[in-house]
Amino acid sequence: MDSIRERAAKLNRHIVLPEGTDERTIRAAAAITERKMARITVLGNEEEMRKMCPDVKFGGFNIVNPQTSDKLNAYADLLYELRKAKGMTREEAQKTAADPLYFGTLMLKADDADGMVAGALNSTGAVLRPALQIIKTAPGIGSASSCFIMALPPENPASKLYGEEGVLVYGDCGVIPNPTEEQLVDIAYSTAKTARDVCGFSEQRVALLSFSTKGSAKDPLVDKVTGALAKIKEKYPDMLVDGELQGDAALVPRVAEKKVKGDSKVAGKANVLIFPDLNAGNIAYKLTQYLGGAEAIGPLIQGLAKPVNDLSRGCTVEDIISVVAVVVLNTQK
Repeated sequence: MDSIRERAAKLNRHIVLPEGTDERTIRAAAAITERKMARITVLGNEEEMRKMCPDVKFGGFNIVNPQTSDKLNAYADLLYELRKAKGMTREEAQKTAADPLYFGTLMLKADDADGMVAGALNSTGAVLRPALQIIKTAPGIGSASSCFIMALPPENPASKLYGEEGVLVYGDCGVIPNPTEEQLVDIAYSTAKTARDVCGFSEQRVALLSFSTKGSAKDPLVDKVTGALAKIKEKYPDMLVDGELQGDAALVPRVAEKKVKGDSKVAGKANVLIFPDLNAGNIAYKLTQYLGGAEAIGPLIQGLAKPVNDLSRGCTVEDIISVVAVVVLNTQK
């Protein structure tokens, strides 16, 4: 996280935090500003914020009240144009645009901010709903997904053997329950991009995981993974990707030598792991976290045209700062 925060500070991005009624959000905004990690706008009532946090140094970050903002009408017009085909009226657009989560998302759509972080007070669904309605997915991406950065502790011997000094990226562990072949393509591309932009992996070696390695088992579940591999190679011919691979064949060189015939730039040395469904991904990241002692950073939302990320409602000030740093790095094209 130290490396991620340092790299984020060099980009000078503008991030909006829509939950200005949350004390942690205000303290995070002040800390981010003091560390010069990003330019911050907090949405809410400034007078109420100052009462809530009398010891916080205000002035370094911007505060906008959606209810009284001179941008509200323009954002309402923008929202109406985007949603009128879905039955939204102008009156509904005016009311909805004043909601901080929608106002913040409209800031992104209007290029008035580079990214958004929320979820300290709101559910994941509430945070992602306006993003999917307004920002939508990046060009060429059909589905938003998520990933976790898994960082094994240095005292774990596995940190010297797997990933990039014990850091791997897992996808999808939190959004798409049973991805299709096309969605696995999106997950693989988006997770590799996160590995590059956020983790700084110079080479992303992507393994499509399964209970089978190179035809060792026959099942429709395996066919989905091999079908996704064929589509990835066609759409992204330069991506370093292989599958279907069992976990050991993806990570352990001596196992890969036995199980994978022919040359593979991924087998035995993968640093990005793509799971066939949410069952596998969610179980794997939690086992890695608790049995391996890994730090689990995420879920990181990926595949949107502009980065929006969710927080745990039990998050700390430092958690918010870290997620803001990740969102800043995800603004890179």
